[in-house]
Parts: sequence; C-alpha cells; structure tokens
Amino acid sequence: MNTLHDATFHILVINPGSTSTKVSYFENETCVHTMNLFHDSKELAQYASINDQLDMRLAAILNFCAEHHIDPTSLDAIIARGGPCYPLESGTYTISKQMVEDTKNHVGGLYHVSMLGVQLADALHQKWGTPIYTCDPTVVDEYQDLARITGLKGVYRHPASHVLNTKETGRRYAASIGKTYEDLDLIICHIDGGITISAHQKGRMIDGNHGGGGEGPLTPTRVGSLSLIDVTHDMINQMDQLTTTAGGFSSWFGTSNADTIHTMVEQKDSTACRVWNAMIYQIAKWIGSMSCVLEGHVDAILLTGGLMRFADIEQGIRQYCGWIAPIGVFPGEFEQEALARNALAILQGKVKAKTYLGKPIWEGFQE
Repeated sequence: MNTLHDATFHILVINPGSTSTKVSYFENETCVHTMNLFHDSKELAQYASINDQLDMRLAAILNFCAEHHIDPTSLDAIIARGGPCYPLESGTYTISKQMVEDTKNHVGGLYHVSMLGVQLADALHQKWGTPIYTCDPTVVDEYQDLARITGLKGVYRHPASHVLNTKETGRRYAASIGKTYEDLDLIICHIDGGITISAHQKGRMIDGNHGGGGEGPLTPTRVGSLSLIDVTHDMINQMDQLTTTAGGFSSWFGTSNADTIHTMVEQKDSTACRVWNAMIYQIAKWIGSMSCVLEGHVDAILLTGGLMRFADIEQGIRQYCGWIAPIGVFPGEFEQEALARNALAILQGKVKAKTYLGKPIWEGFQE
C-alpha cells in the first residue's frame, strides 16, 4: 500500500517577476516542464497598472499547460509566488480570498508584480478547483527593531525582498558546507530585474533594502535610492512606475533587457559602461551596509539571480567586497524548486499549511 510519501504529486508553480512570467510543472521534486517568458519594459508599459497585466500572464500560463498537455484535473496543487499582503511570518500558506484581496490592493506597502502570483493561482482555482498555496511572500517580516526606525515619527521601514530565493540560496549554501541555514550569518544578494540585499542572522532575515519601494541599487527596471531633495513633483506622480518598470536601465536606455545593455558594455559604449558599473558599485555599497548590520560577523556573501550570468558583476563585487567574507555564486534562482518542494511537503503531510491572519505580524512598538 502506497503512503503519501511514496505517491507522485502533480504541482503547477507560478512565478510572476518584474520582467518575466515563470511557470513550471513538477512531479514531486522533478521539474518536467518549465517556461520563462521575458517581458520587456516596453511591453509592460502598455498596462496602466500591474493588476492590469493579470489576463496577459494568465493566458501565458494556460498556453503553457495546453502546449505540454497538462491535464488540470490531474493537478494536486498550484503554488504561486506571494506578494504584498500584510507582512507575515515565513512559511507556506493556503491562499484565501482575504489574502487575494489584500495582495491585489498591496496592503503590505509594496507595489510590485509579485501581487499577481496569488491572483493567478486564484483564477486557476476558480477555473479548475485545484488547492492553492503560496510560500515566503515578498513581505515576510523578520526585521530586528532597529531596522524599522526612520527619521519620521510613525513611519517605519517594512521588509520587501526576494525572500523565497534568498532563503533557499542560504539553505543550499549551508548544505554545501555541512551546516544549516540556521547556523550561519549571511549576506544574500538577489540580482536580477529587481535587486535586494539582505542580512540573514541564524535563519532570520533581520534587515535589507526595500527593493520594490525604490530603496537600494538601481536595477534593470527600478530607479533605486534617490535623495529626497532630488525627487521632483513629476517624479512623484510616476513613482509607481519608476520603482517597478520605468526606472534603471529602462530610464537610461528605453529597455530593461540586460543582455542588450551588456552587449553595449562589451562594445565600450560609454553611457552603458557607466550605468552598468554604477549598478555594481551600488550593490557593493549595500553589501557593506549589511556587513555592519551583522557587526562584521559574516560567514559568506551569496550572489544569486538571473544577472549573475554576467561574470563582470561577480568580478566587481569580489573587488569591492571580497575582504568582508567568502563569496559564493548561485546563478539563476531557485524559486520554482523552493515553491514545488514546499507544496510537496504539504501534500505529503510533513507540514501543515499556515493560515493568513489578515493583519500585520508586527503592528508597532509598545511604548
């Protein structure tokens, strides 16, 4: 007689990114089919809001399933990247109507394409009836208290990061040296269309840049940190776009395609070289700041994300930051695998899905 552990489960993984829609079909932990559909900033600019992209991305998912003859009735679970619901603790959650509405309305304070993940899963649930989950959304909150304070009373910093991929990268690095993620103090950088750099102390992400909110390095699609005095009235009116699709490379070159920009770098285009190297420089500055958060006790600096396919990014970061700690490189990302593995743990009965509370896990200091 087969047990849940012996059974083969069929899992659809959905992951909307700032410049891509990733969809994968897993049988247990084996990826059978996958798609990574690139969306240039020009294509995305035709949509007035991120939520308006829902039907376009849903059509891509349905085409993927049709192309690979995936029978919806055979699916045991759909798991999607989570977005800006209210901040919550790390873990795997059943997607509820409340989570869908809160994410759609980005109540977590992050206007970011991850808000589409649970909406896409819910649309398929309405169509097929498949159980739906999410894991480690972008607004997982493990910040230490000092990381929350700003210079404006009553306004606090909130986390918004590539939690799913950075935690998975931390676990993979730890396993490679015979330790656990909870044993180590790490600086983990997700470097892709969005860039987030975070300090992980013994299994908790205690600080990092608010990547989707305009904080941190410039990226292919995001403007990065600006001095408030340099922000004009016109920029305020378009800030949502500047922090999601219209900033960074898009602003400088009219495209967020990093391959196009890097080709210009290789051809010694002076503007492309200057902006590309400024991105590397700004990443290094944020790594340095996270080393201070960890009080200089850094077991490793880990670099992950799609842009790590470019060797000069690694070289630049090693030049700037190699003195801080050993540097490990994990090109690409492991979000699809992490999502599938966590859905499988639910299906096999190893863990129970958490329930979304519909309120922030941290609601202010008790004065």
